[in-house]
Amino acid sequence: MKVIEVIHFKKSFGRKTVHTDVNFHVNKGECLGLIGGSGCGKSVLLRSLIGLEKPDHGQIFVFGTDIAPLKEIDLLPFRQKVAYAFQGGALFDSLSVYENLAYPLREHTDTPEDEISQKIKNVLGEFGLLGNEHLFPSELSGGMQKRVGVARAIIMHPDIILYDEPTAGLDPYNTRKIQEMILELKKKGVTSILVTHDMPTVFEVCDRVALIIKGKIGAVETKSELKNSTGAIYNFVHGNEV
Repeated sequence: MKVIEVIHFKKSFGRKTVHTDVNFHVNKGECLGLIGGSGCGKSVLLRSLIGLEKPDHGQIFVFGTDIAPLKEIDLLPFRQKVAYAFQGGALFDSLSVYENLAYPLREHTDTPEDEISQKIKNVLGEFGLLGNEHLFPSELSGGMQKRVGVARAIIMHPDIILYDEPTAGLDPYNTRKIQEMILELKKKGVTSILVTHDMPTVFEVCDRVALIIKGKIGAVETKSELKNSTGAIYNFVHGNEV
C-alpha cells in the first residue's frame, strides 16, 4: 500500500530550478532513504510533504489525498499524522525538555496533564533520556538535542516520520541510538523517509534508497540490490560521476 506518492514534482526558487520531474513512492511501514548531493533539494521535498513548500507543478499524495492544493487549515489533519524530525532538533530554547515534549500534546490534543506526564516519561525512557526533563536545550549535547527532537516528533504517535539528517555530526553512540529508534518505529508499522549523507545508517535502517540527480530521481534500489549494484547509487556513494 502506497502511503506517500509524489508525481511529476517540480519546484523552482526564482531562477534556480531545484526539481524538474520527481517521482517516487513509499509503502506502508517502509523506510525510504533519500540521498543526493548538497543543494539537490532533499529537504525541499520533505517540507513539501507537510505543506511547508508548494510545488510549482505536480501532485503529492499522502494517504491517498493530494495535499499540494490544500489550504493551511486543511493541512492540519495531515500534520497530526506526519511528524518532521528537523535537522537541528528545532527545540524551543526557552522551554525545558519536558515542556518541549508536552507542547504538541497540549497544542493539538485534549490529553489530561497526568497522561501527558506519563507519555513524556515513557518516550524519554525509550530514548534513554530519563532524568533530563528539566534541562533546557542549551544544557544538552548535540546528540541529546537530536534525540529529544525525534522524541517530540513521535510523541503524537504519527503514521509517517520525515527524518532530516538525524545523525549528522553525531558520535557513534548517538548515531546508534537514532538507528535503534528508527528500527523500533519501523517494527510498529511507522512509514518514514530518511534524508541523509550517512550511508552506514542508510544500509542499517532503509528498505529502499532513492538518489536525486539533476532534479529527478535518478535511481531507486532495494538494500539487497545495492550490495551487488554498480549503477548510479553505487557511483554516487563511491564519489564517482553520475
